[in-house]
Amino acid sequence: MDHVAAVPAGRAARNGDLTVLLTSVSSDSHTWNLVFLQLVLEELGHQVHNLGACVPDDLLIAEAERLRPDLIVVSTVNGHGFHDGLRVITQLRDRPGLSQVPAVIGGKLGIDGPGSDGSRAKLMSAGFDAVFDDGTGLTAFQSFVRQLTTGVAS
Repeated sequence: MDHVAAVPAGRAARNGDLTVLLTSVSSDSHTWNLVFLQLVLEELGHQVHNLGACVPDDLLIAEAERLRPDLIVVSTVNGHGFHDGLRVITQLRDRPGLSQVPAVIGGKLGIDGPGSDGSRAKLMSAGFDAVFDDGTGLTAFQSFVRQLTTGVAS
């Protein structure tokens, strides 16, 4: 799959909106979750750059450095999100320009069910600001995103 940036970088947040980089992990070919989350984020008034499915780590890092988003959202439904998420967040946090960008992960993070192996705590320790596993629900995600807009200048 070819991944191409659809919108140029350099847009500043205004009127409480955020620039959001939405992605899946390299092993996940699902797209419906990404489309759904894009619509949710756009309904909240944010500009979304959706990288799509099966995003290689190096592309995610390059686009995050190029766009300098206000939020990075990683979504996965294939059950490998925990392992892929740990790898991705480590790379994001190792980049000086990305080390403080809020990043969240959500979806089916493992094959044993939500939180069964302490994955949430491990992902948070690795650098994610929030983890929304299968059973969390959309309201918690929306609430987290709304909190980010509190400090955005009009």
